[in-house]
Amino acid sequence: MSEMEELKEKVDDILERILIECGGLGKLQWIVILVVIGSKLAITWSMLMMSFAGATPDWWCAWANRTSGFNDSYIDSLKSCRPPSNSSFDDTCLSIRFSDEMSTVVSEWNLICDEEWITSTITTIQMGGLLASGFIAGQVADLIGRKPTFFLSLVLLAASNLVCGFSTSWQMFAVARFVIGLACGMYLTVFFNFVLEFIPTRYRAMVMAIPAWPVFAAFFGLVCWWLRDWQYIHYATAIITAPFLLGIFVVPESFRWLVSHLKTEKAEKVINHIAKINGKKMPDVTKLIAVCKKEAELKTDKKYSLIDIFRDRRLTKHSFLLWFIWLASGYSYYAISFGVEELSGDLYLNMFLLSAVEIPAQAVTWFFNNCIGRRWTCFMFYMVAAVGGIAVGTVQVLNPTNSSTIINGCAMVAKLGVAAAWASLMTFTTETYPTVVRNIGYGCANSISRVGAMAAPQIVQLSKSVSGLMYFLCGTLMFFSAISAALVPDTKGKVMENQIRKSGRSDIYQMSGEMKEKEGIS
Repeated sequence: MSEMEELKEKVDDILERILIECGGLGKLQWIVILVVIGSKLAITWSMLMMSFAGATPDWWCAWANRTSGFNDSYIDSLKSCRPPSNSSFDDTCLSIRFSDEMSTVVSEWNLICDEEWITSTITTIQMGGLLASGFIAGQVADLIGRKPTFFLSLVLLAASNLVCGFSTSWQMFAVARFVIGLACGMYLTVFFNFVLEFIPTRYRAMVMAIPAWPVFAAFFGLVCWWLRDWQYIHYATAIITAPFLLGIFVVPESFRWLVSHLKTEKAEKVINHIAKINGKKMPDVTKLIAVCKKEAELKTDKKYSLIDIFRDRRLTKHSFLLWFIWLASGYSYYAISFGVEELSGDLYLNMFLLSAVEIPAQAVTWFFNNCIGRRWTCFMFYMVAAVGGIAVGTVQVLNPTNSSTIINGCAMVAKLGVAAAWASLMTFTTETYPTVVRNIGYGCANSISRVGAMAAPQIVQLSKSVSGLMYFLCGTLMFFSAISAALVPDTKGKVMENQIRKSGRSDIYQMSGEMKEKEGIS
């Protein structure tokens, strides 16, 4: 092993030791968790907004009778773009009346019949914003830092939600939804790494198994039931984002990022701040500074990019496997979420249940991540999702008795599987990449998942005429995701790398992993 490789391995181990000496999972870590994961409330609502805002309320069209002479005669038809068959009514709808049970963009701008495509297209445009920002945000976060990128995403989110609420046309609304997509993509790219870089190895899986997203998503269903107006819900989302912006005064920059960019003086200040908040003595950072100085002598502060991932054969192979899984997860998760109208029963209850089922699913990922590892946890839950998806598609095609009950139940199983697997995949992906390219690799994965998410609303729309299409595709993608996850080396109990290190070993974490296993860290 070269001198540079030895230095990189020393830095990884030193950073982990310093983090433990600073209190491990202490007060500062819980503040970071509160601000970073707590702000996911606004992200969740923004991401799922179109499941309500794009819903179609009941509506009626008034048709005029051509044979009525001087006496006008009309007939109302429910959700029909054509007059009743074998009738003498005109083909032109004289007036459209929407139910006052809910106010959505569909009722606001009459997005029905020939303009029905607009709603799903707006959702695709939003996901396009996530796709665009993922690649950019990952690069930006690795260049300027996790903290500024994170809080910039919250500022954009609050502003764009306000613009959405005040939109005067669907075109203006679509542009604002694209910006919301940019903000959400920026957040989702950086938040996971931002949190994990403050968390010791033994607590990483536990912290990231906190079911914040499903809890907030279930709460979103209740808020929609309460407000029932797309504008008010956008205003509410902007308002709840504002308090988390105050976290900029208490959350420090990632000291791992500072060290990886040889900013040792700033890293030392952050380490001191963490120790002080946690009520611990300042750890001895002499060895860290010495190693960083030695590393600086051997190389300059390199600016990493996506090309550096592709230069490493091992990272390239694992990246393609992981990125495929992210693509499949993005489609499956959002197809089930945006396809909530396909389920029978009350819209608000189904929105709540589809989210609530994720709460126990994500919670158990912590147990399985530490018990059988990240790889096999992903494999197991993706198989569960595959079974659920294929079952729903089969029932939709065969349409047996009580099919609505079976479809609802199997859809819940599919949602549980993909949500639990995706939660584990986030930890799996983050731990696979070294610090210097972690946000780049994770950002690419996040962006690629949005390709699937962009396709989801279009497939949901197409599935209305092609029975079972959406869920058959979901089940198939989940099956191949399980196989792909099994081909990526597990990261359970491994120290997070700081630098890309060249190695011929099949498991580059072997040395660090053995050391941590002796310490009982998982």
